[in-house]
Amino acid sequence: MNKHRVVVGLSGGVDSAVTAYLLKQQGHEVVGIFMKNWEDDDDSEYCSSNIDFVDAAAVADVIGIEIEHVNFAAEYKDRVFAEFLREYQAGRTPNPDVLCNAEIKFKAFLDHAMRLGAEKIATGHYARVRQNPETRLFELLKGLDPSKDQSYFLHRLNQAQLSRAMFPVGELHKTEVRRIAEEIGLPNARKKDSTGICFIGERPFREFLNRYISKEPGPILDDRNRKLGRHVGLSFYTLGQRSGLGIGGVKEKGAARGAGDHAPWFVARKELDRNVLRVVQGHDHPWLLSHALRADQISWVAGHAPAEGKTYGSKTRYRQPDSPALISGATADGFRLDFPEAQWAVTPGQSAVLYDGDVCLGGGIIAQVDPQERGVS
Repeated sequence: MNKHRVVVGLSGGVDSAVTAYLLKQQGHEVVGIFMKNWEDDDDSEYCSSNIDFVDAAAVADVIGIEIEHVNFAAEYKDRVFAEFLREYQAGRTPNPDVLCNAEIKFKAFLDHAMRLGAEKIATGHYARVRQNPETRLFELLKGLDPSKDQSYFLHRLNQAQLSRAMFPVGELHKTEVRRIAEEIGLPNARKKDSTGICFIGERPFREFLNRYISKEPGPILDDRNRKLGRHVGLSFYTLGQRSGLGIGGVKEKGAARGAGDHAPWFVARKELDRNVLRVVQGHDHPWLLSHALRADQISWVAGHAPAEGKTYGSKTRYRQPDSPALISGATADGFRLDFPEAQWAVTPGQSAVLYDGDVCLGGGIIAQVDPQERGVS
């Protein structure tokens, strides 16, 4: 194996810590960088990067590598957070982790690492990279631990970015990563995995969004045009959402109580022109099921577009098993996917990502779910 000068993104978590350790064990020259991406309320109980930096510095000390603290908050606000707000204000549900990887971790961070003389960068993502010996193109593969695979979040990387990337823990299961951390005495070996979006932390999502997006309340209607209540603003809801709707069951006047009276309600549609939130009862209601979508803002990490008229594995949200999808109508601006099996709560703003077995091909941002395919008249 060639030895490289590798800059590792140390987040304070166990995955990036073990990443740095493994690379040093392999003989690479390893330098750690802690990325500060948010500072609006960094001293709050929800979003404190100070604690994470202390953990990252402690890890660097145990492993025996240097660590640098770098502030990318301005780049993050311009390239990720601004887009996040634009998407929510347009009624869509964006995935900022996808944008953060493409714009910050593998652009701003990569550029900084190159200035430090790095040949490679590494993160604690559960994914893998290999170079195809025939095409010489780099391939992004799923992590070996199916419950932790994060290739979905990396699908917007390009070949230049992928060629510089290393993901050592992608070859391991999470239990093995924890075992290694315990074995070498890392101080964060048992640290809980971070959840949610970095700038929101563990705080209630609506509470955070309230600070940046104005409310425009409107009616909540069901599929029979019955008014069930008032929503606080369409931006605060996502398709498939079940909790936080503030509505109960609905029963026709004089009708006997039936089994469906207490079935859960789900957000099924947002009618932006009328400021109406549509909800339906039951997980398998036709309005929640889709057989087709159109995606734009495409990016093919594989280095080329997939073949037209071919069926691939697909994900329309993270932690979803691959579903067969037929790609068609591909242009430089977008593509269409058709699903033999209906997909649940396909959500504009999320990513539609394609796979050929374990190889992630890339994808796009879901722009439209065909209304005819969703049973909406």
